[in-house]
Amino acid sequence: MAEDIRTQIRRLLVERNAVLLAHNYMRDEVQEIADITGDSLGLSIEASETDADVIVFCGVHFMAESASILSPQKTVLLPRLDAGCPMADMVSVDGLKKLKAEHPGVPVVTYVNSSAEVKAYSDICCTSANAIKVVKSIDSKELIFVPDRNLGRWIAQFVPEKQFIYWEGYCPSHERMTLKDVLQRKTEHPDALFVCHPESAPEVSAIADHVCSTSGMYAWCRESHARKFIIGTEPGILYRLRKENPDKEFILASSALICPNMKLTSLEDVLVALQTMTPVVTVPEQLRIKARLALQRMLDVPRD
Repeated sequence: MAEDIRTQIRRLLVERNAVLLAHNYMRDEVQEIADITGDSLGLSIEASETDADVIVFCGVHFMAESASILSPQKTVLLPRLDAGCPMADMVSVDGLKKLKAEHPGVPVVTYVNSSAEVKAYSDICCTSANAIKVVKSIDSKELIFVPDRNLGRWIAQFVPEKQFIYWEGYCPSHERMTLKDVLQRKTEHPDALFVCHPESAPEVSAIADHVCSTSGMYAWCRESHARKFIIGTEPGILYRLRKENPDKEFILASSALICPNMKLTSLEDVLVALQTMTPVVTVPEQLRIKARLALQRMLDVPRD
Protein backbone atom coordinates (compact mmCIF):
# COMPACT_ATOMS: atom_id res chain seq x y z
CA MET A 1 0.00 0.00 0.00
CA ALA A 2 2.77 2.45 0.95
CA GLU A 3 4.57 1.73 -2.31
CA ASP A 4 1.36 2.47 -4.21
CA ILE A 5 1.09 5.85 -2.46
CA ARG A 6 4.68 6.70 -3.38
CA THR A 7 4.02 5.75 -7.02
CA GLN A 8 0.90 7.91 -7.12
CA ILE A 9 2.76 10.85 -5.59
CA ARG A 10 5.58 10.64 -8.12
CA ARG A 11 3.07 10.40 -11.00
CA LEU A 12 1.12 13.44 -9.81
CA LEU A 13 4.29 15.46 -9.26
CA VAL A 14 5.08 14.99 -12.95
CA GLU A 15 1.52 15.72 -14.07
CA ARG A 16 1.30 18.90 -11.96
CA ASN A 17 4.85 20.00 -12.81
CA ALA A 18 5.42 20.09 -9.07
CA VAL A 19 8.48 19.95 -6.83
CA LEU A 20 8.27 18.19 -3.47
CA LEU A 21 10.17 19.83 -0.61
CA ALA A 22 10.79 18.23 2.79
CA HIS A 23 12.27 19.95 5.80
CA ASN A 24 15.05 18.13 7.65
CA TYR A 25 12.66 17.41 10.53
CA MET A 26 10.03 15.60 8.46
CA ARG A 27 9.23 11.90 8.86
CA ASP A 28 11.78 9.58 7.25
CA GLU A 29 9.39 8.36 4.56
CA VAL A 30 8.58 11.93 3.51
CA GLN A 31 12.25 12.89 3.27
CA GLU A 32 12.90 9.72 1.29
CA ILE A 33 10.48 10.64 -1.50
CA ALA A 34 11.21 14.39 -1.62
CA ASP A 35 12.90 16.09 -4.57
CA ILE A 36 14.76 18.46 -2.23
CA THR A 37 15.42 18.27 1.50
CA GLY A 38 16.95 20.97 3.66
CA ASP A 39 16.47 23.99 5.91
CA SER A 40 13.30 26.05 5.62
CA LEU A 41 14.56 29.08 3.71
CA GLY A 42 17.06 27.08 1.68
CA LEU A 43 14.19 24.96 0.39
CA SER A 44 12.20 28.03 -0.66
CA ILE A 45 15.20 29.49 -2.47
CA GLU A 46 15.91 26.24 -4.32
CA ALA A 47 12.25 25.84 -5.26
CA SER A 48 12.15 29.41 -6.62
CA GLU A 49 14.97 28.51 -8.99
CA THR A 50 13.18 25.52 -10.51
CA ASP A 51 10.76 25.62 -13.45
CA ALA A 52 8.07 23.91 -11.36
CA ASP A 53 4.59 25.44 -11.39
CA VAL A 54 3.70 23.92 -8.03
CA ILE A 55 5.61 23.71 -4.75
CA VAL A 56 4.50 21.04 -2.29
CA PHE A 57 6.07 22.06 1.00
CA CYS A 58 6.33 19.37 3.66
CA GLY A 59 7.04 21.58 6.63
CA VAL A 60 5.14 24.10 8.74
CA HIS A 61 3.08 27.15 7.83
CA PHE A 62 5.72 29.88 7.95
CA MET A 63 7.88 27.84 5.56
CA ALA A 64 5.11 27.65 2.97
CA GLU A 65 4.64 31.41 3.37
CA SER A 66 8.34 31.95 2.65
CA ALA A 67 8.00 29.88 -0.52
CA SER A 68 5.04 32.00 -1.58
CA ILE A 69 6.96 35.22 -0.82
CA LEU A 70 9.85 34.14 -3.06
CA SER A 71 7.71 32.45 -5.75
CA PRO A 72 4.41 34.37 -6.03
CA GLN A 73 3.83 32.98 -9.52
CA LYS A 74 3.86 29.40 -8.24
CA THR A 75 1.12 27.52 -6.41
CA VAL A 76 2.32 26.59 -2.92
CA LEU A 77 0.68 23.62 -1.22
CA LEU A 78 1.05 22.82 2.49
CA PRO A 79 -0.25 19.24 2.93
CA ARG A 80 -1.15 19.89 6.57
CA LEU A 81 -2.56 23.37 7.10
CA ASP A 82 -2.58 22.72 10.84
CA ALA A 83 1.20 22.27 10.90
CA GLY A 84 2.23 25.43 12.69
CA CYS A 85 5.24 26.69 14.62
CA PRO A 86 4.77 27.58 18.31
CA MET A 87 7.79 29.90 18.19
CA ALA A 88 6.39 31.82 15.22
CA ASP A 89 3.06 32.09 17.04
CA MET A 90 4.77 33.69 20.06
CA VAL A 91 5.26 37.01 18.26
CA SER A 92 2.45 39.19 16.96
CA VAL A 93 2.59 42.28 14.77
CA ASP A 94 0.83 44.32 17.45
CA GLY A 95 3.42 43.24 20.00
CA LEU A 96 6.26 44.01 17.60
CA LYS A 97 4.82 47.44 16.80
CA LYS A 98 4.64 48.19 20.53
CA LEU A 99 8.26 47.11 21.05
CA LYS A 100 9.40 49.23 18.09
CA ALA A 101 7.55 52.23 19.51
CA GLU A 102 9.40 51.76 22.81
CA HIS A 103 12.72 51.75 20.94
CA PRO A 104 12.31 54.21 18.04
CA GLY A 105 14.81 53.86 15.23
CA VAL A 106 16.20 50.53 16.47
CA PRO A 107 16.35 47.99 13.60
CA VAL A 108 14.45 44.71 13.87
CA VAL A 109 16.23 41.46 13.00
CA THR A 110 13.73 38.65 12.55
CA TYR A 111 14.49 34.96 12.47
CA VAL A 112 12.90 33.28 9.44
CA ASN A 113 10.89 31.12 11.86
CA SER A 114 8.19 33.79 11.87
CA SER A 115 5.05 34.72 9.99
CA ALA A 116 5.05 36.70 6.75
CA GLU A 117 3.28 39.53 8.59
CA VAL A 118 6.04 39.78 11.21
CA LYS A 119 8.71 39.67 8.48
CA ALA A 120 6.91 42.56 6.77
CA TYR A 121 7.36 44.72 9.86
CA SER A 122 11.04 43.82 10.18
CA ASP A 123 14.15 45.46 8.76
CA ILE A 124 16.03 42.28 7.91
CA CYS A 125 15.67 38.53 8.34
CA CYS A 126 18.22 35.91 9.32
CA THR A 127 18.58 32.15 9.51
CA SER A 128 20.37 30.19 12.21
CA ALA A 129 23.21 29.69 9.72
CA ASN A 130 23.75 33.33 8.73
CA ALA A 131 22.52 35.18 11.85
CA ILE A 132 25.95 36.31 13.06
CA LYS A 133 26.87 37.81 9.67
CA VAL A 134 23.47 39.48 9.39
CA VAL A 135 23.78 41.10 12.81
CA LYS A 136 27.34 42.24 12.08
CA SER A 137 26.12 43.86 8.85
CA ILE A 138 23.70 46.17 10.65
CA ASP A 139 24.86 49.76 11.04
CA SER A 140 23.50 50.12 14.56
CA LYS A 141 24.85 49.36 18.01
CA GLU A 142 21.39 48.35 19.17
CA LEU A 143 18.91 45.90 17.66
CA ILE A 144 15.62 44.17 18.37
CA PHE A 145 15.87 40.40 17.88
CA VAL A 146 12.66 38.48 17.16
CA PRO A 147 11.36 35.94 18.13
CA ASP A 148 13.91 33.42 19.49
CA ARG A 149 15.65 34.56 22.67
CA ASN A 150 17.96 31.52 22.68
CA LEU A 151 19.23 32.13 19.16
CA GLY A 152 19.60 35.83 19.97
CA ARG A 153 21.64 35.18 23.09
CA TRP A 154 23.84 32.72 21.24
CA ILE A 155 24.53 35.30 18.50
CA ALA A 156 25.26 38.01 21.08
CA GLN A 157 28.39 36.15 22.23
CA PHE A 158 29.98 36.78 18.83
CA VAL A 159 29.01 40.45 18.54
CA PRO A 160 29.77 41.96 21.98
CA GLU A 161 29.73 45.43 20.42
CA LYS A 162 25.96 45.13 19.84
CA GLN A 163 23.16 45.56 22.38
CA PHE A 164 20.25 43.17 21.96
CA ILE A 165 16.62 43.73 22.88
CA TYR A 166 15.15 40.22 22.94
CA TRP A 167 11.66 39.06 22.18
CA GLU A 168 11.01 36.32 24.71
CA GLY A 169 10.07 33.60 22.23
CA TYR A 170 11.56 30.12 22.00
CA CYS A 171 11.26 26.71 20.36
CA PRO A 172 9.42 24.41 22.81
CA SER A 173 11.08 21.29 21.38
CA HIS A 174 14.63 22.60 21.76
CA GLU A 175 13.86 24.17 25.13
CA ARG A 176 12.63 20.80 26.45
CA MET A 177 16.14 19.43 26.01
CA THR A 178 17.65 20.10 29.44
CA LEU A 179 21.23 20.28 30.64
CA LYS A 180 20.48 17.20 32.73
CA ASP A 181 19.44 15.28 29.60
CA VAL A 182 22.66 16.13 27.79
CA LEU A 183 24.93 15.43 30.75
CA GLN A 184 23.27 12.03 31.12
CA ARG A 185 23.92 11.22 27.44
CA LYS A 186 27.53 12.39 27.77
CA THR A 187 27.98 10.12 30.78
CA GLU A 188 26.53 7.19 28.83
CA HIS A 189 28.66 7.97 25.76
CA PRO A 190 31.89 9.65 26.93
CA ASP A 191 33.50 9.17 23.52
CA ALA A 192 30.75 11.08 21.68
CA LEU A 193 30.83 14.71 20.55
CA PHE A 194 27.78 16.83 21.32
CA VAL A 195 26.38 19.13 18.64
CA CYS A 196 23.25 21.22 19.12
CA HIS A 197 21.10 23.84 17.43
CA PRO A 198 21.39 27.49 18.57
CA GLU A 199 17.68 27.39 19.45
CA SER A 200 18.77 25.33 22.47
CA ALA A 201 18.84 26.83 25.96
CA PRO A 202 22.05 28.80 26.70
CA GLU A 203 23.27 26.35 29.35
CA VAL A 204 22.96 23.52 26.82
CA SER A 205 24.73 25.38 24.01
CA ALA A 206 27.52 26.27 26.46
CA ILE A 207 28.64 22.63 26.81
CA ALA A 208 28.35 21.72 23.12
CA ASP A 209 31.37 20.78 21.05
CA HIS A 210 29.71 22.60 18.18
CA VAL A 211 26.58 24.77 17.74
CA CYS A 212 25.09 25.17 14.27
CA SER A 213 22.07 24.96 12.00
CA THR A 214 20.76 21.62 10.73
CA SER A 215 22.59 22.06 7.42
CA GLY A 216 25.70 22.83 9.43
CA MET A 217 25.27 19.60 11.40
CA TYR A 218 25.29 17.53 8.22
CA ALA A 219 28.57 19.08 7.12
CA TRP A 220 30.21 19.05 10.55
CA CYS A 221 29.38 15.41 11.29
CA ARG A 222 30.42 14.34 7.81
CA GLU A 223 33.79 16.10 8.03
CA SER A 224 34.56 15.17 11.64
CA HIS A 225 36.90 12.28 12.39
CA ALA A 226 34.76 11.34 15.40
CA ARG A 227 32.74 8.12 15.16
CA LYS A 228 29.96 8.96 17.61
CA PHE A 229 27.75 12.04 18.04
CA ILE A 230 25.06 13.19 20.45
CA ILE A 231 22.56 15.21 18.40
CA GLY A 232 20.76 18.14 20.01
CA THR A 233 17.96 18.90 17.60
CA GLU A 234 14.73 17.38 16.22
CA PRO A 235 15.18 13.64 15.47
CA GLY A 236 14.12 14.01 11.83
CA ILE A 237 17.71 15.00 11.14
CA LEU A 238 18.88 11.50 12.03
CA TYR A 239 17.51 10.06 8.76
CA ARG A 240 20.00 11.87 6.56
CA LEU A 241 22.85 11.80 9.09
CA ARG A 242 22.70 8.01 9.23
CA LYS A 243 22.25 7.70 5.48
CA GLU A 244 25.28 9.87 4.72
CA ASN A 245 27.44 8.40 7.50
CA PRO A 246 26.68 4.66 7.77
CA ASP A 247 29.92 4.08 9.65
CA LYS A 248 29.10 6.61 12.39
CA GLU A 249 26.74 6.44 15.36
CA PHE A 250 24.19 9.14 16.19
CA ILE A 251 22.42 9.38 19.54
CA LEU A 252 19.50 11.73 20.19
CA ALA A 253 20.24 14.01 23.15
CA SER A 254 16.67 13.84 24.46
CA SER A 255 13.40 12.18 23.46
CA ALA A 256 11.71 15.48 24.34
CA LEU A 257 13.13 17.02 21.14
CA ILE A 258 10.37 15.61 18.94
CA CYS A 259 8.33 18.40 17.30
CA PRO A 260 4.70 17.25 16.94
CA ASN A 261 4.04 19.81 14.20
CA MET A 262 6.90 18.52 12.08
CA LYS A 263 5.59 14.99 12.40
CA LEU A 264 2.04 15.76 11.23
CA THR A 265 2.67 15.40 7.50
CA SER A 266 2.31 11.88 6.15
CA LEU A 267 2.62 10.41 2.66
CA GLU A 268 -1.17 10.21 2.59
CA ASP A 269 -1.36 13.96 3.23
CA VAL A 270 1.05 14.64 0.38
CA LEU A 271 -1.02 12.47 -1.96
CA VAL A 272 -4.29 14.21 -1.05
CA ALA A 273 -2.69 17.64 -1.51
CA LEU A 274 -1.59 16.71 -5.02
CA GLN A 275 -4.94 15.15 -5.88
CA THR A 276 -6.98 18.13 -4.68
CA MET A 277 -4.39 20.89 -5.17
CA THR A 278 -5.16 22.07 -1.64
CA PRO A 279 -4.47 23.56 0.87
CA VAL A 280 -2.93 26.54 -0.94
CA VAL A 281 -0.84 29.04 1.04
CA THR A 282 -0.64 32.59 -0.30
CA VAL A 283 0.63 35.91 1.03
CA PRO A 284 -1.26 39.11 0.12
CA GLU A 285 0.78 41.11 -2.39
CA GLN A 286 1.27 44.25 -0.30
CA LEU A 287 2.44 42.13 2.64
CA ARG A 288 4.54 39.92 0.37
CA ILE A 289 6.48 42.87 -1.04
CA LYS A 290 7.39 44.11 2.45
CA ALA A 291 8.35 40.65 3.69
CA ARG A 292 10.35 40.02 0.51
CA LEU A 293 12.36 43.18 1.17
CA ALA A 294 13.41 41.92 4.63
CA LEU A 295 14.44 38.59 3.10
CA GLN A 296 16.28 40.28 0.23
CA ARG A 297 18.30 42.42 2.62
CA MET A 298 19.41 39.21 4.28
CA LEU A 299 20.30 37.60 0.95
CA ASP A 300 22.31 40.69 0.03
CA VAL A 301 24.61 40.27 3.05
CA PRO A 302 27.98 38.97 1.74
CA ARG A 303 28.49 35.33 2.65
CA ASP A 304 32.27 35.60 3.06
